[in-house]
Amino acid sequence: MPELPDVEGFRRVLSEHTGEPIVSVSVLDGGVLRGVTARRLSAALRGHRFEEPRRHGKWLLAPAGGPVLLLHFGMTGSLTWHGAAEPQHRHDRVVWRLPDGELRYRDMRKLQGVHLDDAESVLGDLGPDALDVSRRDLARLLSHRRGRLKPALTDQTVIAGLGNLLADEICWRARVNPLRAASDLDADELTALHRALRRVLRDSIRAERVPPRDTWLTGARDKPDAACPRCGAPLSSRRVSGRRTVWCPNCQPE
Repeated sequence: MPELPDVEGFRRVLSEHTGEPIVSVSVLDGGVLRGVTARRLSAALRGHRFEEPRRHGKWLLAPAGGPVLLLHFGMTGSLTWHGAAEPQHRHDRVVWRLPDGELRYRDMRKLQGVHLDDAESVLGDLGPDALDVSRRDLARLLSHRRGRLKPALTDQTVIAGLGNLLADEICWRARVNPLRAASDLDADELTALHRALRRVLRDSIRAERVPPRDTWLTGARDKPDAACPRCGAPLSSRRVSGRRTVWCPNCQPE
């Protein structure tokens, strides 16, 4: 599932082609369009130029001299650059043709999609971007939450950008159990959680994904008889608010 680091990678792809004229817009599957028709999307963008894009949480915002193009990648989406002669993939849904190639929005499951709107109307309910959250912000955001820590971290109205892998990795790095009550963390635990958040995001953005390294929880969580990369204890796993949650009961006691 694309999370903040993946979308930051997509932002970099688009940023490399800002200022180039949009020759055409091809909607290959209207099932990814949200609140806009294929005709309106093409008319609004054709002949315009993408300006410097920005990201908020898992959303990519691409102004183009008028309404803002907003992309959400759901569980299987991506934005990639291709030569015009390169064969299209069967899951390519929207293609923006530029003079030297194409930007392609690809998504197998089509759970989210492409918007053309005022950014505030789409992003107004989101919490702050995870990269911008200070230690004080984190304490404030979690102190009023009822329920467990993991759902609070992945709730986009609380903090925008964290998904399943990032939340588990951050909790594991901080040695905080994801099943703990979000409002019950003490000062030291909040500090550890914030430091882990910053470190995991920094390294993941560099890799443009949550990297499945052997020294990371992400690299161990899906292995048979998965063991903690830090202490070697068997990992625990259960569904929390519909999401598979993984932790080390030795390093992250309840």
